[in-house]
Amino acid sequence: MQADSTVIGSNGDATVASFDPKMPYNELPLLPPDVAEVETPQVLKACINARVALAELKQAAQLIPNASVLINALPMLEARASSEIENIVTTADNMFRYMDASESAADPATKEALRYRRALFDGADHVRTSALSVAAAIEVCRTIKDEQLNLRANPGTSLRNSATGEVIYTPPEGQSLLREKLENWASFLNSPSDLDPLVRMAIQHYQFEAIHPFPDGNGRTGRVLNVLYLVEQGLIDDPILYLSRYIISTKADYYRLLNEVTTEQAWSAWVLYMLKGIEETCLWTTDKIRSIRELMSHTGSFIQRRLPKIYSWELVQLLFMQPYCRIAHIVDADLAKRQTASVYLKQLVEIGILEELKVGRETLFVHPKYIELLTGDENVWVYYAGIETESIDAAKLA
Repeated sequence: MQADSTVIGSNGDATVASFDPKMPYNELPLLPPDVAEVETPQVLKACINARVALAELKQAAQLIPNASVLINALPMLEARASSEIENIVTTADNMFRYMDASESAADPATKEALRYRRALFDGADHVRTSALSVAAAIEVCRTIKDEQLNLRANPGTSLRNSATGEVIYTPPEGQSLLREKLENWASFLNSPSDLDPLVRMAIQHYQFEAIHPFPDGNGRTGRVLNVLYLVEQGLIDDPILYLSRYIISTKADYYRLLNEVTTEQAWSAWVLYMLKGIEETCLWTTDKIRSIRELMSHTGSFIQRRLPKIYSWELVQLLFMQPYCRIAHIVDADLAKRQTASVYLKQLVEIGILEELKVGRETLFVHPKYIELLTGDENVWVYYAGIETESIDAAKLA
């Protein structure tokens, strides 16, 4: 498995010409950078657009009847995408299948992606009562890697171009130096400042990746910290911003711009990239949430008409919280006893809401229409058979 980032950098200063990618960059400047290099008129305008998009996302999330629907689904997509950046490839199907007590049966890549999701959840709980800190960052990485790791102690870490093998960046070395730079990173996040929180998020992400403090898991940890900072600042209520989707689609720009902060002090270009990512991701996620809400409503109406004796809104919500539903999920939600729960699920299969799937000795009831909506890039869904035949682009629905 290759390192978490194939190219990375740190901001330069007057001595940037002496930067040697093959030598540990122990002179990585402390934060903050020169504000004049960061808060340009273009950056300030982009901040406004990103904040509007964040506010719309926050409002859309609050309109979902049960927040658990989003909290189960969107962090799963973020976890899968962020892991894919590091060539840890799994599928959304696998993640939904193994996201509860059966996680131990999952393949190694799925387990790693599910740990990323857990790091998002645990970290969000932390920042609701406490500030981000060095200890919090360490805990995020430990959760992702499932190891009691600490700051890098051994020399020799370098980041290479995955195509050519050329060394592109060598991060600082020495635990005491790494801790000093991380303490500065945390102080930058938590000290009073006139910098917009979104600008601060972009800066801290660069710096964390440049410090590269852990033996492994740095890229994923850094992406978790982005989302946690937005939760801490109250810009989103839960870790539902699927930012890794944007990074995957612009991966070359992501690494290039990180490197240009190192070699050219190109702070404003980097911050603009991150702000655009936040804005575009918020718009896409808002449409995704609207689409989920419309599909929930349509599914509820369909079940109510076809199976009025088993219909309840609680059952509909459960089908969206658990796209791979088990009999135990129905029982644990106090919706029915085990035998009746089995009948409910089989009736939902008969009318086309669910599909029955045998996995070893276990029976799962899959919600394919919802899974297709979640994993598809287009926020489009199709009416259930017998109701309508045309598709709905929920992004166009008010």
